[in-house]
Amino acid sequence: MSRESVAPFPPLAAGPFAPDWASLGRYQVPAWYEDAKFGIFIHSGVYSVPAYLSEWYPRMMYRQGSAEFEHHRTTYGPQDRFGYKDFIPAFTAPRFDPAAWVSLFREAGARFVVPVAEHHDGFAMYDCPFTRWNSVGMGPRRDIIAELSEHVRGAGLHFGVSSHRAEHTWFFDGGLEFPSDVQDPAYADLYGPVLRGVTDHHERVGNPPSEAFLQDWLARCCHLVERYRPDLVFFDWWIVHRAFEPYLRHFAAHYYNLGAQGAQGVVINSKYEAMPEGTSVFDVERAQLQGLRGQVWQSDTAVAKNSWGYTEAQDYKEARELVHDLVDVVSKNGVLLLNIGPRGDGSIPEGDAALLRALGSWLGVHGEAIYGSRPWRVYGEGPASAPADLRGPVRLDGLPPTPEGAVNDHLRPPFGPEDIRYTTRDGILYAILLGWPPDGKVCLRSLGTRLTLRERTVATVRLLGHGPVPWQRDADGLHATLPSERPGNHAWVLAIT
Repeated sequence: MSRESVAPFPPLAAGPFAPDWASLGRYQVPAWYEDAKFGIFIHSGVYSVPAYLSEWYPRMMYRQGSAEFEHHRTTYGPQDRFGYKDFIPAFTAPRFDPAAWVSLFREAGARFVVPVAEHHDGFAMYDCPFTRWNSVGMGPRRDIIAELSEHVRGAGLHFGVSSHRAEHTWFFDGGLEFPSDVQDPAYADLYGPVLRGVTDHHERVGNPPSEAFLQDWLARCCHLVERYRPDLVFFDWWIVHRAFEPYLRHFAAHYYNLGAQGAQGVVINSKYEAMPEGTSVFDVERAQLQGLRGQVWQSDTAVAKNSWGYTEAQDYKEARELVHDLVDVVSKNGVLLLNIGPRGDGSIPEGDAALLRALGSWLGVHGEAIYGSRPWRVYGEGPASAPADLRGPVRLDGLPPTPEGAVNDHLRPPFGPEDIRYTTRDGILYAILLGWPPDGKVCLRSLGTRLTLRERTVATVRLLGHGPVPWQRDADGLHATLPSERPGNHAWVLAIT
C-alpha cells in the first residue's frame, strides 16, 4: 500500500489536546474563520480529463449499467484495456497558474482557499510519500498543493486542504464484478484495497475498512498537516464510520496541537455525526440550515449543480443564487465554501470565473454586511418564498425557506422581495433584501416598536452603494423607501445605526 512504513498511531505534537473527546471538546473556533465567511473549494484531478457527468466518473465507469460505463466503453474501450489509470498521462495541467488562480480568488472576495489534496480516486495532488500515484511523480509532475499554498498565503489568504481518502476504500468496488484493470495486481496500490459489501455509504457500522487502511489514512492526514501546515482541514463524509473514531481522535489532537503552536488557530470541517459537537466545525453539503445555529458552521456547495469537478456540460447556478446562498448561510452563523472545477489543462473555465467575479463585485459594495459579521437575534423574515408544504403562520424567528438535510440546495425555492436576512457588526444592523420590492417600499417587521426590546431607537438608515434613505418606524416595523434606481444586482443592504 505504501512507499513508507506506517505506525499505528504516530507521535502526537506537543500541546494542550489529548486524543479523547473530552479534551477535544475544549477546542475553540478561531476568529479568523468566523470573520472570513467565504472561501473557495477546488476539485482538480484526473477526473477532469474524461470530464463526463461528474467527478465520480472514476467510480461510475466501473458500475455496469451506468451512463459512464457505456460512455467509457464506447469512447475509450473496455475497462480491462483502458482503465482510470490511463487518464493520468493526459492530466498534465500545462496551464495551471497558481498566481492567476489566487488573483481570481481575491477578486471574488474569498478569504480562504481549500484545494482537494486527495479525492476518492486515490490520486494525490501533492508529494505524498505513501503512494507513487501523485502529481509529483506523474501527471502534472508538480506539487499542486505546495504551489497553491505559497501563492494563497502570499496573497494574505488562509490556506486549507481537503482529504477524501476515507471514501477510497470502496470507490472502485464495481471493477471487481467484470473484467477490468481494478483486478490487476500491478495497480492494486492505486485501486485498492477495495472493500466489498458497503451498501450504505453513510453508515456508522457495517463492513469496516481494514486496520492497515486506517493506519495509512491517519499517516497521510498527519503528513499533510505537518508538511503543508494548513489552517483548515476538510473531511468528506465517510469518516462517520465508527472504525475511524480512534484514528480521527488522534488526528484531531495532533492537528489542534500543531495549531496551538501558531497565533491564529486551525479548523477541522466534519459532516454528519463524525465528530461530537464542539470538537470541529460542522459542515453540511449542498444545503443550508433551516435556522440560526449557536455554533459557527459551514455549507459547502459548487458553482455547478451537476458536478464538483470540471465536465464538458456544466449546469451552472446563477450569480443571484450564489449571492443568496452566501447571505442566507452567513445570517444563520455560517460560512460558505464555494467550489470550482478547473479543466484538466489547469485552466479555470470561463463560467466558473464569471460567477466568482460576480460574487466579488457584490461583496465589493456589500462586504461590510458579511465579513466579520455575527448573527442578530433573528436570522431573518419573509416566509412567502417557502414551498407549500413548509408554509405556516408567519414567524419572525424564521419559518424555514429551505428543507433541512444535505444535498438539497437544488430544492430551495427562489428568494423574493419579502425575504430579508440580518447580520450585525460594530453596532450596525444590516438588513439584506433578497429581492427588490416592486413599489420601492420595504418593511422590516423585526424592527417594529411593539416587538423590539433591545433596539429602542434608530438613528440612521442607509442603502449600501447609495446613501441615506427616507424611513419611519411604527408598531408594524421599520419602513424604508428605496431609490428609483437599484445600486447593483442580486441583493441590497440597509445599514441601520
